[in-house]
Amino acid sequence: MRLHYYGHSCFALETSGLNVLIDPFIRPNGHAKDVDVEALCPTHILLTHGHEDHIADAESIAKASGAELIAPYEVANWFVAKGVEHVRAINPGATFSLRGDQGDVQVRAVSAAHSSTLPDGTPGGVPCGYLLDDGEKSIYHAGDTALTPEMALIGRLWPPAVAILPIGGTFTMGIADVPAAMEMLNCQLVVGMHYNTFPPIEIDLEEATRTVLQAGGQLHLLGIEEVLDIPF
Repeated sequence: MRLHYYGHSCFALETSGLNVLIDPFIRPNGHAKDVDVEALCPTHILLTHGHEDHIADAESIAKASGAELIAPYEVANWFVAKGVEHVRAINPGATFSLRGDQGDVQVRAVSAAHSSTLPDGTPGGVPCGYLLDDGEKSIYHAGDTALTPEMALIGRLWPPAVAILPIGGTFTMGIADVPAAMEMLNCQLVVGMHYNTFPPIEIDLEEATRTVLQAGGQLHLLGIEEVLDIPF
């Protein structure tokens, strides 16, 4: 299982012959200006909600790659209206398989405490996060969320090997919430996202690392296009 980072909340999970791209916001992100978006060839695209900073490149990548786009119901329908051909509508609670040539990845959509509006003002329904399990290990992409009791349920029933958590505050949980999230999720390996892209979510990286370390965890703050092999 390999995790590729493309800035903000955008990751690609490579496992079982699949390449699952999550929340592609690349071209409008000045920090990710060197990423070759046209070279991305995902098999699937997962969207957590409808905000522009999570879907900006989804239409173009889906059309160019033929990837299946999976998103909450209202967001999925918005992309259908834009001519994206392979779309699957889901909501929190959904479970489904992504079939790769080397095995399947099991996906569970879970709740997130946030809002969701499409760039043209269309309501985006409910936001979500995703648990992805390739049969050997699992990863949790929380999407945009506040600290929420849902994490305790995840930790009790489906504890992830790695938790990708928003840490920038203002619009989501902040770094001070990560120790509680780790305890609820039963997970000590954290990858940070949704920080330092815009002024309202700028954080002190040294303080962030120290906060997680003092709670007995590891915080990974990836560079653009950095790749993590999981477990790491």
